Amino acid sequence: MTSMIDVVFLLIVFFTLVLNFAAADQNERIKLPVSELAQPPELPPTEPITLHVLTDGKVIYNGEEQPLQKLKDSIDSHLRFLKYMNTPLDKVTVIIRGDARCETGRIFDVLELCQGFGLTRIVLRTKQQEE
Repeated sequence: MTSMIDVVFLLIVFFTLVLNFAAADQNERIKLPVSELAQPPELPPTEPITLHVLTDGKVIYNGEEQPLQKLKDSIDSHLRFLKYMNTPLDKVTVIIRGDARCETGRIFDVLELCQGFGLTRIVLRTKQQEE
């Protein structure tokens, strides 16, 4: 009976951790735009960098709200670390979660910033339209 209780506690801990990691990629202040073409990803990204673009153009990265210039420095630091770990840029996926009320130009500025670093795997997150 003791081993069954151990298994139950291990499962509780496992699911608690999994739910916390899934929630870390989201921010409650971001209301994603709705799209008919939205599809869930086929495979999870290998080296994700998640950027949350707020309505005022600031970006949340690693839980910290940053203006675009500071974001540039933060991403540069992150990419230097990945280079040190021998991770090629083509394995890095940038996930941009832009608020539906945000101006398109602000999202485009973040896209240009990422492309300036040579990042090519960029995903724009949207919400699937309910039928």
